[in-house]
Amino acid sequence: MGPGTGLVPGLAAGDRATVLLVDDEAEILTALTDLLEEGFEVVATTRPEEALALLAGGLRPAVILSDQRMPGLTGDAFLERARAHSDAEALLLTGYAELDAVVGALNRGRIAGYAAKPWEPAALLAMVGAARDRHDLRRALEAERALLQGLLENLPDQLSFKDAQGRFIRLNAAKAAALGLEPGACLGRREEDLLSPEAAAGLAKAERDALAAGTASALAEAPPGPDGQPRWLHTSRVALGAGVLVTIARDVTEARRLETRLRQADKMQALGTMAGGVAHDFNNLLTAILGSLHLAGKRVGDEPGLRRLMHNATLAAERGSALTRRLLSFSRQNELAPRRVSVNRLILGMGDLLARTLGTPPGGALELRRDLAADPGAVRVDPDQFELALINLCINARDAMPEGGTITLATADAPIGPDEIPELPAGAYVRVSVADTGTGMPPEVLTRVLEPFFTTKEVGKGTGLGLPMVYGLVRQSGGGLAIDSVPGKGTRVSLYLPAAAAGDEESVPPGDGTARACAPARILVVDDDATVRSVTAGFLSDLGHEILEAADGEAALRLLEGDEGVRLMVADFAMPRMNGAELSERARAIRPGLPILLVTGYAELGALSPGIPVLQKPYRQGELAERVGLLLG
Repeated sequence: MGPGTGLVPGLAAGDRATVLLVDDEAEILTALTDLLEEGFEVVATTRPEEALALLAGGLRPAVILSDQRMPGLTGDAFLERARAHSDAEALLLTGYAELDAVVGALNRGRIAGYAAKPWEPAALLAMVGAARDRHDLRRALEAERALLQGLLENLPDQLSFKDAQGRFIRLNAAKAAALGLEPGACLGRREEDLLSPEAAAGLAKAERDALAAGTASALAEAPPGPDGQPRWLHTSRVALGAGVLVTIARDVTEARRLETRLRQADKMQALGTMAGGVAHDFNNLLTAILGSLHLAGKRVGDEPGLRRLMHNATLAAERGSALTRRLLSFSRQNELAPRRVSVNRLILGMGDLLARTLGTPPGGALELRRDLAADPGAVRVDPDQFELALINLCINARDAMPEGGTITLATADAPIGPDEIPELPAGAYVRVSVADTGTGMPPEVLTRVLEPFFTTKEVGKGTGLGLPMVYGLVRQSGGGLAIDSVPGKGTRVSLYLPAAAAGDEESVPPGDGTARACAPARILVVDDDATVRSVTAGFLSDLGHEILEAADGEAALRLLEGDEGVRLMVADFAMPRMNGAELSERARAIRPGLPILLVTGYAELGALSPGIPVLQKPYRQGELAERVGLLLG
């Protein structure tokens, strides 16, 4: 392959490297330029000083071709100085057998070859092309080395390379830190020698399997971190040949924890739905039981023994009613009365209540501390339910410290970013936390503490609904809950509530608790549960009202169409085929001004039109009388 073909050995099509020519004879530069310009970008100068200035100014040639004998600066001296600015391949041209100059250029200028004048064109062209290829290869290797070094230094995963004997060839700082050493101290050593016998045996088997299969990956539990919590590593191993093994270990602890929290949230939602359904049916039963006991109590006379039995039955049913209220709090289906609340003021106002409630543990003193932020934002929450939630948390904290200890109530503004807490959208929140110095909880207990009826207390000393009630309250209030616990060190429960907007007004609780007397009226009672319908009708009949009964929505609509004397409708919300919301709309279409009262076992009222009052089951006769009196005016 000779001159004039336009091809250079090793030169890719369309790729033109730069060659810097330096010779004090202009005719030689012209001849060299003619030879090389078809395959290279050529820059030529007769003065070595000018060439150095070009290199210092940013010229980046792949090859420098320089004459040796030049006035002022010889070729070997020029190439030595050029090394300060360029990594180009250097070639020397000489017209004499100057072995000393060639040796000097080899030592100081690091030349890659030399050619005698006059040159053979094809040979010189091939020499320049080979020099260009070596330059490109060296640059590519340097780039790969820089990439590998950057990967080693900055990769957060644990990366290592081992030879056929399992000795470290290269490793990054993350891998060395996991072994408690610096990277340099690990080179040439076997990882198995740095581990316990059990861990070393497991590692040896995993690496043998990876070498045999070519690649392998596994998820395994790692030693606990500084926080004492379990850690998880996902390790991938790839065999590169000649026994070389690459290992990449990624810490997936946070991902595992996030997955666990998401599964827990899904489970809590499913349990909440189930709890709401149970509470609905249970409230129907309690309405019938309490109502029947109340009506029967008016008819039994003054028999003390019988009255005592009925009183005991009433107390038991009311305990069941309290249980369903907790279930509804967990399932986030309780009817709340939220208003703007200052968390600091609420906590400070609970001092006497907490002191009376907590008392002193049998084994030692109990200290209650408050670590309140200077001015945390207000929240929108039902203050009575929130007080109850804090009392529940403080009681749990006290019970976790049988030998005494410290309970700390703390508040703080807590802005939350995207995905920081899985169940909460990003935004402004206020954090209220209750921390203790008690026994803490192991992970297997921590994953279940929000399940209803799960308790570690002795039989009869806990219902397992305290924490679920707290969780239900904060979720129904638009917030979330986080629990941090370390066995032997204590537990912190943090409640996150959305910060109230600046213009939020405090809501006024409905009703003043005073029953309204009213004249007898014809009232339509609608309920698919015959026992509940009978109790409601009995309550109203006892108050002097005339009662019509219907077992479903269609029957109720027929009665309304045929009897214009009905002045009020009391209807259950959860009924088959037509629920209370649908019945209310159709009833208002027939009788636009008809007062309607809905009764329900839980607050499944998302589709309800505004302006329709709701009474929660189980209700007493006095509560029903008050609502009816208000509606009849």
